[in-house]
Parts: sequence; C-alpha cells; structure tokens
Amino acid sequence: MSAQWPRVLAGALLMTMMTISAAAAQPGVLIPRDALFGNPTRTQARLSPDGKFMSWIAPRDGVLNVWVAPYGKPEAAQPITSDTKRGIRQHFWGYDGKHVLYLQDQGGDENWRVHSVEVASGKDIDLTPIAGVQAQVVGVSPRRPDVVLVGLNDRKPEWHDLHEIGIASGDRKLVEQNDQEFAGYVEDSALKPRLAVKSGVDGDEMLVRNARGGWDSLLKYGQEDTQTTSPIVIEGDGHTALISSSIGRNTAALVRVNLDTRAQTVLAANDRADVAGVWLEPLSRRPQAYSVNYLVNSVTAIEPAVQQDIDALTKALGPQFDVTSRTLDDRKWVVVVDDPLTVLTTYLYERDSGSVTKLFDQRPALAGAPLAPMTPLEIKSRDGLTLVSYLTLPKGSDANGDGRPDRPLPLVLNVHGGPWARDAYGFDAEHQWLANRGYAVLSVNYRGSTGFGKRFINAGNLEWAAKMHDDLIDAIDYAVREKITTADSVAIYGGSYGGYAALVGLTFTPERFACGVDIVGPSNLATLLGSIPPYWKAFFEQLAQRVGDPRTEAGRKLLAERSPLTHVGAIARPLLIMQGANDPRVKQAESDQIVAAMKAKGLPVTYVLYPDEGHGFARPGNRTSSYAISEGFLSKCLGGRYEPVGDDFAGSSVEVPVGAGFVPGLEAALLKHSAPKQGATH
Repeated sequence: MSAQWPRVLAGALLMTMMTISAAAAQPGVLIPRDALFGNPTRTQARLSPDGKFMSWIAPRDGVLNVWVAPYGKPEAAQPITSDTKRGIRQHFWGYDGKHVLYLQDQGGDENWRVHSVEVASGKDIDLTPIAGVQAQVVGVSPRRPDVVLVGLNDRKPEWHDLHEIGIASGDRKLVEQNDQEFAGYVEDSALKPRLAVKSGVDGDEMLVRNARGGWDSLLKYGQEDTQTTSPIVIEGDGHTALISSSIGRNTAALVRVNLDTRAQTVLAANDRADVAGVWLEPLSRRPQAYSVNYLVNSVTAIEPAVQQDIDALTKALGPQFDVTSRTLDDRKWVVVVDDPLTVLTTYLYERDSGSVTKLFDQRPALAGAPLAPMTPLEIKSRDGLTLVSYLTLPKGSDANGDGRPDRPLPLVLNVHGGPWARDAYGFDAEHQWLANRGYAVLSVNYRGSTGFGKRFINAGNLEWAAKMHDDLIDAIDYAVREKITTADSVAIYGGSYGGYAALVGLTFTPERFACGVDIVGPSNLATLLGSIPPYWKAFFEQLAQRVGDPRTEAGRKLLAERSPLTHVGAIARPLLIMQGANDPRVKQAESDQIVAAMKAKGLPVTYVLYPDEGHGFARPGNRTSSYAISEGFLSKCLGGRYEPVGDDFAGSSVEVPVGAGFVPGLEAALLKHSAPKQGATH
C-alpha cells in the first residue's frame, strides 16, 4: 500500500523506529475503547426543584435515556423516556417538579425539538412538533412553573420568535415576534424578555425593554468585544442584570448593570483569564461565586457565606469541582469532579450538614485503569503570545515525574474545534486513549481560543491557516526541543476547526506531520461560509471579520488562499477524513470535494461517512467505530498500540467509500459488519 503514496512515509526504518519508541512507553494494560467512548453508565444528574426526585441519563436497551428515582433511593430508578436511536444528551426539570424536559434532533441535523415528560405517567409530549425548525430553550422560572419559554424559527429560518409553551399541555402562545432581528434574548423571572442582543457590521448592541414595550440601547460594543461581552441573567428583582463584559478591559469581567440608571459595578475579574462561570442562587439569581480557568479552574466566593461551601467541597473533593444542579431552596447540590484521574465522579452535597456523598462514577469500567496525569504548560509563540496547553504522557513513560518522557515519543497534536472554544484541564477521554496507546498527546490553545481575554481571541482574526497554524507549529517545535517527541513522528488530529487544522497541516506544512485525521472539518472556506445554517445569520458579520468576507474580492481571495482544497496537491502524508452526512455546520460537501480532488490527483485517502450523524458522532456504534478506525490509522502511521476491532462496529451505520485498505483490520471489520446475520432474510 505504501508504494501508492507519493512522499507518504519516510520508509520502513522510520516506521520501525517509531514503533519501538511507542512501545517503549509501556503504558500498562490496554484500556478498552468502549470504556472510554461507549455510553456512560450514568451521567448528568439533576435534582428536582423540590428535592423529592433525582434524574440522570443512562442507557436503556443500549440507548441513553432519562431515568428518575425518589431522592435517596437510586435503586428505585425507572426510565421515563424511550429513545431508540441517537440517545438523549440534554435534560432538565420543569419548576413544577412533575415534568422533565429534554431536547432531541433527528440524525444530527440540530433541528432540536423540546419534549416534556410527566414523571408519574411517563407521558411524553413533543412541545415543538414542527419539521425543519430549530427550538431553543430560552428559560424556565419558579414564578411560572407551568410554562417554558422557547425560541422557534418557524416564521423565518434566520430568526427565532419567542413562545410560551405549556409544559403539561403543549399549548403555545407567541409572546415576542422577532421583527427586530435580535440574535438572542434574556428573560426575567416572570419569563418576560428583558434584554436582547442585536448584531451588526460594526459590533453588537445590548438592548433593554422599556416601559412602553419597546427597546432602548443599553450597551454598544465593537467586534473586538463580541466574543467576550454578553448578557448572563436578569436578577430576581428585575432592576439589575449580570453581564460578562470586556468593554474597556482585556479579560471578561462579571459586571452588574442597573437597568434603570445604567450604572455598572464590576463584581469579579482576573487579569489572566475571563470569568468563566457564575454560581447563582436559584430564587434571587444573585451571584454567589465565580470561576476562572487559566491553567486550571479555580472558584472564588462573592457572598462570604458561600466560602464555607467552597472550603468544604475543596477539602472533600479537591479543587477541580463544579456545581451542576441545585434544589430551589439551595440546600442540596449536585457536584461533579472533573480531574484527569477521577473520570467525572458525581456527588451530592447537603449544605446544612456539610456531608458529601458519592452518587456514581460516570464510567466505572475505568476504575483501576492506567489513567495518566495531565500537565498544564505555557508555550511561547514566535511573536510572544502565551499558549496555554495540556500534555498527557503514557503511563510509565515519565519515571521522575517531571512532565517529560524518559525518551522521545510519537506525538498526537489534538486540536480543539470552534475555533472559539478552548482546551481545559480535566478528564479528557481522547488524551487518555491516545496516551494509553503509546503517544504523547498535546492540546494547544492557539490564538483565537476563548477564555484568555479579547486580545488573544482577536489575534486570530483573519489568521486561519496563518498565525493560528503557526501557533500549532510553534508548540510542536517546543515539544521537539523538550525531547517530548521527534520532528518526524507527529500526527495532527481534530474535529470541526480541529479537522480544518489537520487539513491545513497536511497541505500548508506537508512535511511537518506523519499523518492527519480530519473529523467534520471544512476544506473550502468559501463554501463553508456559503452554506452556514440560516439561523447563524446574526453571527455572519463575526465570521466575515474573523475568517474572511466572501462579499469582497479581497475576502474571496483570502478565503481561497486559506482553504486546504486550494493546496490539495501538496498532500504528502496519509489522511483520514470522517464526516456526518447530516452536519448542518460543516456540510458533507466539505469532505466530498477534497476527497474528489485527491482522487483526481491520484492521492490516496481514507474517507469514512456516517449517513445518520451530524457535527460529531452521537450513536454509540458510530462513536466507537470512529475511534477504532482512527486508532488503526494512527497505529499504521505512528506505530502505537491498537486494540482489535471486536464489536466496535456493532450498531454502526459506518460507510467507507474510499481507502479502507490503508487502515489495519478495517476491510475485515466492514465485511463482518455487513455480512447477513444467521437466520436473517434478504
């Protein structure tokens, strides 16, 4: 097979050396892929507002559904939903304490529907039964426990109107027709829209509802602040709002705005990172504490009384915890620990007694597994920016614990999507998977990533495939200098923008990577911007200013120059592409066109397609099969360990139109997967 690849591999000697290097890490027993990427045993615990029940998501006949148990009696849990396809991934309680709400789409199309389930009877009502329409839950409130405020784009696909929908009846009432073309709303405790955001060429405007029912300007801010300034919540008395704001500063601060006088008060700020999260008291919506995530997450009290809760939780659980659910009286909390070695363990905290009780591990199959620690790093870019990054090494490869392997290892550069998102410290299934297979794993918050202030985000404007990619190369050079890896044994791997980065790596810097894995990544920036979902219209001006403007000649030229498709002839190393056919963000055409271009030039490529998936792979069989294929591909390229396919393809819709022969075991797995089962009819 390698003879078909022009300039693909450096030869058998290099492959042997990389295999020896990966094997030398001795990362312990092979962690099964299903333990890392199969369905969690239980996840997303939620307390009912009155504290009488607890819900969570867990498999029912192999598909994730919502389960409910009386408080303190988890053994009495019963499923109240019956999804049989993609599984439910988002749920929450209605404030009546009698209904659970959840969201579901069809095949990954992101046209979410809101469902209400009566706990006592299991009666399931589709509250938004409109095909091809996206529902957005705007809010619920204890003052209006029988309704949910929902945005629907059924009138105009670009804009969401606001509706009140009865949780038990499904009755719907229009409360705000979005003729102003607002990007979004924030409701008060009576579920009345009080704040709105409008996007424009020069930036955004935050508006407040006036006494006449119209809208007045509250704040105007330029494009440089649009990623770091937004409304959070209307506080309980309705006279003040909490917002995240970088106006007049670099990092996003927590700010209280008096809606009557427009006076602003900074409640919390940090010079190195944005305020990342806010703890809110359920009834008053007043802030109790805030979190900041630079290298690791930290929580700081705003209300002095909450400091004892932070102290108690830190003493019991360590510093890496988050409060994810509360009762309405705020006496009971669900707390999740997110640490590289603790695999997302869920606890119940009772504030009156201070007791902390373990509820469950999300993935108990990982108990005793050879999980590896994660090391935060600060890497300097060539022009002086600090790139907060995270390194995971195979278990047993770092004898003295200094965060550097005893000898260089093959490395996987795992690039996050977005790009307006970030990597963070905590349990990362992909880091653990790759490290367990014998690779060093490096994730880099390149310029444009969020969380580190607006200057860092704006440094990425119009820098796709330019300085944003330089940051990734600078991180690799750092890893080579530190003897973490060698220059000839680095793979690039990622999804969404990370998939684009993988394509950029193999086209713009083809000699820097041994291979690449692109998952739902765009190959042509012009077609990407030309096919965004209609409800992203409010976001388009940001895309134009941060990626490139397809409405101008200079912008079209830039988009073409920065598109991997334009440079496809430079590809010299193995490439794996994975795509969901129903992806509304990065359409299937993005993968189809680069695969076609490679075939036209005689460049081999492995193309994996899931006809029932969207922007990422939700169904367990699709998810585990995608990791099995990636693992075999990386093993062929870098020489790491590889778990045989086994049952990873069971229940999967996987198709491999091109290049199955390059991945070890893939052709046999596909043949076994497609073979008729004994006793089946045709």
